[in-house]
Amino acid sequence: MEVLSQLRIVEIGSSPATSYCARLFADFGADVQKVEPPTGDPLRRKAPLTPAGRSAWFAFLNFNKSSIMVDRADPDSVARVTALIEEADILVDGRDIDPAECPSIDVAAIRRRRPGLIYLDMSWFGRAGPYAEFVATDATVRALAGLIKLVGPVAGPPLYAPDFQTGILAGLWGFIATASSVVQRLQKAAGRSWSLSIFESTLTLSEYQMFESFGRGGRTHRLGINRFWPTFPVGIYKTREGWLGVTTVTLAQWRAFCDMLGLVELRDDPALVTGADRLQQLERIERQFMPRLNTRTAQEWFAEGLKRQIPIVPVPEISDLLEDEEKKARGAIVPIQLGGEEGLTPGSMQRLTRTPPRWGGKVPTLAERQPLANIRAPRSASLDGVEVGALPLHGIRVIDFSMGWAGPLCTRTLADLGADVIKIEAIQYPDWWRGVDRRPAYIDNQMYEKTPEFCIMNRNKRGVTLDLTQPQGLALAKRLLAGADIMIANYSVDVLPKLGLGYDVIRTLNPRLVMMSMSAFGVNSAYRNCRAYGSTLEQASGLPSVIGAADGPPLMGHIAFGDSVGGLNGCAAVLVALIHARNTGQGQFIDLAQVECMMPFAAPWITIYSIGGMPPPKYGNRHPHFVPHGCFRCAGEDNWIVVAATDEDMWRRLAILIDRPDWAMDASLKSADGRRAIEDLIEKGIEAWTLSRNADQAMSELQAVRVAAGVARLPIDLLKDRHLTSRGFLQQVERAFIGSHPQPSMPIREAAGPYPVRIPAPTLGEHNREILSGILGLSDREIAQLAKDGIIGTKMLSEAELAKQRKLPSDRQKA
Repeated sequence: MEVLSQLRIVEIGSSPATSYCARLFADFGADVQKVEPPTGDPLRRKAPLTPAGRSAWFAFLNFNKSSIMVDRADPDSVARVTALIEEADILVDGRDIDPAECPSIDVAAIRRRRPGLIYLDMSWFGRAGPYAEFVATDATVRALAGLIKLVGPVAGPPLYAPDFQTGILAGLWGFIATASSVVQRLQKAAGRSWSLSIFESTLTLSEYQMFESFGRGGRTHRLGINRFWPTFPVGIYKTREGWLGVTTVTLAQWRAFCDMLGLVELRDDPALVTGADRLQQLERIERQFMPRLNTRTAQEWFAEGLKRQIPIVPVPEISDLLEDEEKKARGAIVPIQLGGEEGLTPGSMQRLTRTPPRWGGKVPTLAERQPLANIRAPRSASLDGVEVGALPLHGIRVIDFSMGWAGPLCTRTLADLGADVIKIEAIQYPDWWRGVDRRPAYIDNQMYEKTPEFCIMNRNKRGVTLDLTQPQGLALAKRLLAGADIMIANYSVDVLPKLGLGYDVIRTLNPRLVMMSMSAFGVNSAYRNCRAYGSTLEQASGLPSVIGAADGPPLMGHIAFGDSVGGLNGCAAVLVALIHARNTGQGQFIDLAQVECMMPFAAPWITIYSIGGMPPPKYGNRHPHFVPHGCFRCAGEDNWIVVAATDEDMWRRLAILIDRPDWAMDASLKSADGRRAIEDLIEKGIEAWTLSRNADQAMSELQAVRVAAGVARLPIDLLKDRHLTSRGFLQQVERAFIGSHPQPSMPIREAAGPYPVRIPAPTLGEHNREILSGILGLSDREIAQLAKDGIIGTKMLSEAELAKQRKLPSDRQKA
């Protein structure tokens, strides 16, 4: 029986976010019933289209679901939809995005009758706040979320990827909310009611740069194509054959990169030690290394980089992904049927090994029911018994071996939802997001306690230090794991097995434990030894090949896109496995490859190419349906706004606002195709209007007449965003060493305000005594001896102290 086969989900309204949320349930066997009008979900008509005219986006978002056609004109339509919902476990509601002719439903009344029903309601900006009534598109939301302005040429305009990015991010958050509710409902609790802001979901990508700017106290600007603050080089570069993704963060990586290219002068330049140093001289550096890259192919450089442990990777075209047998074997790319067409699309990224997801499937035609693989058991009345009290994951214990962004975001989300997360670090090697600088001044001033990024990713957790290379530290870690529910690590694939913490060992300690490895490419991948950051994952995903101009290079959209996406997918995966463990007592291993988590963003182009064999279209800042659609310059220096007309009525209002009533009255411009013929002229007319206004004024005037528009914000601007302020999204938290600092909230909430941050991020080893004594029962004497032996501690070791400890006789090298 599939993990979620006893769940029934009803999906109403139309949005990529709700569709993706529901599809994640279908991946694991849930009966997902998609309510559509007689004309079908509007997403069925969204480009890019297959040769037979079917939407590749709709296919990706909806395979393995059943389509339930409901005609609002039918007097019995309300009763029919109500009956569907009352037989469901979860209702996913996208009507605020697009009602899709769904009849009016009294959800509150249904929940009173069915307190076990889990309800998820999505909207662009939430129910309250200055933006609550804004009309929006994927691109206008990303602009407001700080994800557009820093991408593209220095002179502008900012560039951005095609649609549906916000839908995938919000869909993941929606799944996390509802799946956590399923975990709690297994304890006979009532269903929970969630509201989700797509805008706030999208800020998961912005957090890093938002708080990096906060910590450094400065504003940023566009640096050019495939260049990103705060480090360099991080980008995509041309080789003799193919494109190469490059990321250098540490000094060792930078020096290895220079050695590989024979650039000794750059390697030894004391002015180029940090990424920030190199950013100041990026033009000079690129002039020297780019010609060297042109002497070999991307594959040849990749092979060389593997030897030197440099995070570099070939940047694939969509055709390369389809020829990748490893991705097909892992289920990262799976077969789907779209009517009479057969193609390929990204499968489930949640790679559970005991209870794997479905392997491909069928896209329903309108009103087509899917045959269920399993017979769904009757809904249990006992699920409707107990009121919601504690947080949904209260009572779940997580042992967190992760560092940086992706893993800590996964465990932070579990902690925010109530899990007891115990973060394992070592004074020898703490989380590298505390800083990798071991110079005396950095250590003596305890700068490793002052990095904003670490603090936002590790709130609501308890911290303990254990030297896992020592037998005593390893034994204590195993004792913690024996009593835990979940173990998460994002080290390189060989690290934990070499320490004696591989799944073969863990499952003998605790058969019900869910263990997840969050490596870059997967534990058995041919790329398993490739060093990777979030940027590497984006470079390797296929997404850059569909962004930008038709004749332009592959284009990155973010400094570390893959980290946050990997973290959310990891959280979704462990929740599915936890549901299985709670139902059966069986734990399992999850092999999450973070690069695969990026592939949904390129999903439709994978499908189109697999069916028709044609190179995917590149839209630039334009749109296959919305005309006009672009990023326009406003008054002042480097001020921009994204504007879109999504239908004929919006186009007419836009034309009147910019003082072109002749366009509004022109019958030939009623359709998007008609406007496409003079798109250049329309764009010039819009920019002539926006240039006479600052960006916020332009947005206010456009939104006042219900035209989709969003100012292209910088990430640091979000710290003072009026909408986020009004919703309490940024919470002020007090912490040792840094004092009061802002913390972003989850985008999912049950009340008017967000879940409060309960405790700040732990200082190094802050909870050693609390955990070792309170959970493991160690005495004060035993704890003192562990500190004396360097197994635990509260201060990071300097380079000299670390070198001295390495020379001490120990069993360290046996691990």
